[in-house]
Amino acid sequence: MTRQVQFGTGGRQDVVIVHQAPTTEARTMDAQFWDEMYRSRDQVFSGNPNGVLVTEVTDLLPGQALDVGCGEGADALWLARHGWQVTAVDISRTALHRAAATGTDLAGRVAWTRADLTAMSPPAGAFDLVSVQYFPLPRQPGHTALRGLLAAVAPGGTLLIASHDLADLSPRNGFDPSDYYQPEDIAGLLDEDWTVLINETRPRTAPAPAGTHHTRDTVLRARRLR
Repeated sequence: MTRQVQFGTGGRQDVVIVHQAPTTEARTMDAQFWDEMYRSRDQVFSGNPNGVLVTEVTDLLPGQALDVGCGEGADALWLARHGWQVTAVDISRTALHRAAATGTDLAGRVAWTRADLTAMSPPAGAFDLVSVQYFPLPRQPGHTALRGLLAAVAPGGTLLIASHDLADLSPRNGFDPSDYYQPEDIAGLLDEDWTVLINETRPRTAPAPAGTHHTRDTVLRARRLR
């Protein structure tokens, strides 16, 4: 069953459950995949906000933020504690309940929202910041999902995307990094309505996740002009 999601920009601290109709494209990293991954351990991530987010957002005036693929909520909670009103979106119900339990002190500042942003778009022009940190966004004909995320940035707002450097990645178990957008790809799709402020590869500010060799990040920061 499909129903429309009401993306929260009013600061509710709850979980909005959205059931998406299956698409014709087979996906391995679906809701079941992510729920099983989160259930496999008590805590998947460090609980610290991503270094790229902290570095690039500190100088921005707080407003409405969309945290794409929020996971256990570290980025969303950091943003909320720094004055942002956050809509934190993930496909995993398990991750969202875990994040909400961690952020009970921020009632009213984070709307925990379950949705598949590869299959639907957030509201256009609604966010002063759209943060996409290591989110595996699959390439699509016509770039439908990507264009939906770009459209969500309000005029004057910021798009911030971070990914692992492709040099640190290799295909494995059906996962091919080339099937997913990289910041450089997205920079090339931005038109005259945007100005690119940062498009670079840089050393990570935190140790690589356990079992990986991610030593560098690729970062895109762009501002929407109109």
